[in-house]
Amino acid sequence: MSKLKFGLIGAGGIAQAYSQAFNESECCDLVAIADVRLDSAKALAEISSGRAYADYKALAESESGLDAVIIATPPNLHTEIACYFLERKIPVLCEKPLCLTVADALKIIKAAEDAGVLFAMASKFRYCEDVVRAKSIVASGVLGDVLQFENAFTAKVDMSKRWNSVEEVSGGGVLMDNGTHSVDIIRYFLGGIESVLAVDAGGTQSLAVDENVKMFAKTHNGVTASVDLTWGINKELPHFISIYGTNGTLHVGWRESKYKLHSNPDWTVFGSGYDKVASFRGKIENFSQTLGGKEELFIQPPDALASVLVIEAAYKSLKQNLWQPVVEKAVTAV
Repeated sequence: MSKLKFGLIGAGGIAQAYSQAFNESECCDLVAIADVRLDSAKALAEISSGRAYADYKALAESESGLDAVIIATPPNLHTEIACYFLERKIPVLCEKPLCLTVADALKIIKAAEDAGVLFAMASKFRYCEDVVRAKSIVASGVLGDVLQFENAFTAKVDMSKRWNSVEEVSGGGVLMDNGTHSVDIIRYFLGGIESVLAVDAGGTQSLAVDENVKMFAKTHNGVTASVDLTWGINKELPHFISIYGTNGTLHVGWRESKYKLHSNPDWTVFGSGYDKVASFRGKIENFSQTLGGKEELFIQPPDALASVLVIEAAYKSLKQNLWQPVVEKAVTAV
């Protein structure tokens, strides 16, 4: 069977991971890249044997045989670009954060529905093999009832010269960037989020956006999840997900994943950690298989919308230092 042909909008750092993923994929080809920095698009196109364009409209007009596009630009451009392709009935896989406002998220989802084409948000940890295995272990009931859930993305990164720290472009700081991953992970394991509390823990880089944030989320199932997000502290934590149940504990790590039951002193290792390229390959291949009717999307449009709703509530909490409810009525209405 011939491979599906993808276009990629944006040739920044995350595009490099997509390029590697396409090189390893057996069902997808990266045939075109667009970026306002044409030299960057050309460099990436040379690696992937694709064609380079200076903007997404030129790519759309020249590449008549595209099966889908991936949007990997800063999030302030996602809505405009996504709707442009969806209105032309080209399926869209859009990087997280999906967009800056709930209104924009609804606009993208409506454009996909009106056009009758596939749309998904790309959040890499749903495609991490260890995360998927951990979800199965939790769902099996072997850990008992989940009592607490912890997630941490803690690394020291100089963000002073990156678009992520420009609020008009990014929509926020570490809470918007890594917090979107956290929200999706929590919802994947525990279901819908009822309310959130976010606390600014200060910073050292003099950024105009949040740099260190603690977030707590209460789920509809009665579980409290705690999230540690920072660009300013390298905590070198071995695990980025920890789940504590009535019968045992589970950790998903960067290099190893394991669980232990209270009835057994030994840990059971079930994974070798996070593989970035494999997770990116999982994103494009799940999207491709869904286009072919062979799978369902790992992240459905309501999940994408919920991520924006929760982060919006978290920023309200950050400003007011109060718990904020998450109203997911808009999710079920989609």
